[in-house]
Amino acid sequence: MCGITGIYGIPETDACAASAEALARMTKSIAHRGPDASGLWTSDEEVMLGHRRLSIIDTQEHSNQPFIHAPTGDVIVFNGEVYNYRELREELKGGFKFQTESDTEVVLAALQAWGTAALHRFNGMFAFAFWSSEKREILLARDRMGIKPLYFAETPSGLIFSSEVRSLLASGWIDKRHDPIALADYLRYQTVHAPRTIIQGVSMLPAGHWMRLQGEETTVSSWWDLAAEAANIERELPRPERLKRIRSAMENAVDLRMRSDVPLGAFLSGGIDSSAIVGLMKSATDQQVSTFSVTFDEGEFDESTWSRMVAKRFDTDHHEIRLESKDFLHQVPDALSAMDHPSGDGPNTYVVSAATKKEGITVALSGLGGDESFAGYPVFKRSQQLLEKRWLASWPKGLRKAVGAVYSAGKKDATSRKMAALLGGDYFDLEHTYPLSRQIFLESDLRKLAPQAAQMPNEVYQWLSQKIAPESNGFALPFLSKVSLAEMGTYMNHTLLRDTDQMSMAHALEVRVPFLDHHLVLEAMATPDNQKWPHTPKQLLTDAIPDLLPDEVIHRPKMGFVLPWEQWMKRDLKATCEGGLAYLSGIDGVSKREIARIWGAFLKGDARWTFSRLWTLVVLGHWMKENAIQ
Repeated sequence: MCGITGIYGIPETDACAASAEALARMTKSIAHRGPDASGLWTSDEEVMLGHRRLSIIDTQEHSNQPFIHAPTGDVIVFNGEVYNYRELREELKGGFKFQTESDTEVVLAALQAWGTAALHRFNGMFAFAFWSSEKREILLARDRMGIKPLYFAETPSGLIFSSEVRSLLASGWIDKRHDPIALADYLRYQTVHAPRTIIQGVSMLPAGHWMRLQGEETTVSSWWDLAAEAANIERELPRPERLKRIRSAMENAVDLRMRSDVPLGAFLSGGIDSSAIVGLMKSATDQQVSTFSVTFDEGEFDESTWSRMVAKRFDTDHHEIRLESKDFLHQVPDALSAMDHPSGDGPNTYVVSAATKKEGITVALSGLGGDESFAGYPVFKRSQQLLEKRWLASWPKGLRKAVGAVYSAGKKDATSRKMAALLGGDYFDLEHTYPLSRQIFLESDLRKLAPQAAQMPNEVYQWLSQKIAPESNGFALPFLSKVSLAEMGTYMNHTLLRDTDQMSMAHALEVRVPFLDHHLVLEAMATPDNQKWPHTPKQLLTDAIPDLLPDEVIHRPKMGFVLPWEQWMKRDLKATCEGGLAYLSGIDGVSKREIARIWGAFLKGDARWTFSRLWTLVVLGHWMKENAIQ
């Protein structure tokens, strides 16, 4: 795991010195991602590359980057891991003389041998830049699921790219203005969906895409599409056979992700997903597995009973990191400072990553992706129920609006307002109900909060309506798999994975996610609803590994970090909140009066304005202030 930077298309020879200085600033700004080594390659007049290394595979100095292949002059900077590098190395060693044991060199050799077709051979998480000296072209690429980020911007001094947005800002070449369309997206969904970012002119290469730059030509292409690939997986299988395939894919996914030359462990909450990962790790090795649980002293929300149970079952070297709420509170400012792109979530991952790194672990396996693949979130059940109630659309719209208004007036909370919006809509199909289910600020809120933003199209609706349109590959997917497609392509990809990357890498901790192995994801996506959910959510997962999970874990109540955010924001974090909101109030298009009204209502305990909605605004304002974005 590392951080990469680069500049392509340096306009003039006499601009090389300035470009090298900009690259050095960009690379220095991501030092936290790679504390083990730093490298700059500035010997070419057309392209320059930078790298910060967190040594995981072959930790020797000869594997440092930028990695140069002396016989050809080709160069690569690589972030992430290709887990099946050993198998690929065996295929390639007849035509390539390897000098290291690293996966980076294998990736370079594969690209030389197979071109972009090599991407389909990689099993892993990655973002890289590969310079072909002979072709005078550079190839940028991201992994299938979008686990590793890659940002870029066209500037008068050349195209610049990096693993982090703030690294691009460090170049000094970016006009620090927000993107109005991205602002609307963020206010709706507490994130910005690729290819946009919150900064005008700065883009994110979408998951499963590559970009080729040669001379004046730029080509961007999708090299992997989840719905299209899922269409090629056999669906009409007996359930026992499907369970065998799920089990096999899970075992292989975990086994591959245990390849490491540095200390490795696993997050263990005692829930289904993390417990499954730990059980499969135990099956894959004779060595004792290290597990880490962060628990809080508030007994009502303490998960240690289940994590201890699982740790004992699999005889792990268990580390229980016990914190009080105030320990978490004290790290909130640091978590905000670590944020590379604004997001309404993330501090939880920051705290867990800090505690795990402190215990000497450099690589941790996580259960992220289990809910998305195996229909574990409440949104799956809600979406199915709404589909079954689509007959409500036959009621007069005025009547539905009236019912919703009465319901909202009675409940007076955020959930009832969202239900009222659903009832007042024209459609009850997934492409209309899903975008609303994940929305933070509703359209009625946006019209007051940021009137111009309210006129911008809903990015999630546009994306999803294309992905499951009648002529698309997603149209034929089982219904629950369509919800998975929506979750993975929006909330998971642009909130959970982005937060996991920026918050774990703030501590130079690599997080691996076996549930997002593409073979496993495709098997789950191809599974019919009646096999995935015969009785209870995630039963496809639990039935595939019945020997690993005790009943107490399978049927335990779902929990998470439940901390006194509302009290903190009204007291300990009040100054931080008001500072962020004040800056946001000065941004063009944002209503200062409405922000003041919302903040006042929150302070008075109005249930319609939950702490999570206010925190979304605070984070945005704080991030824009810290990075001087106008």
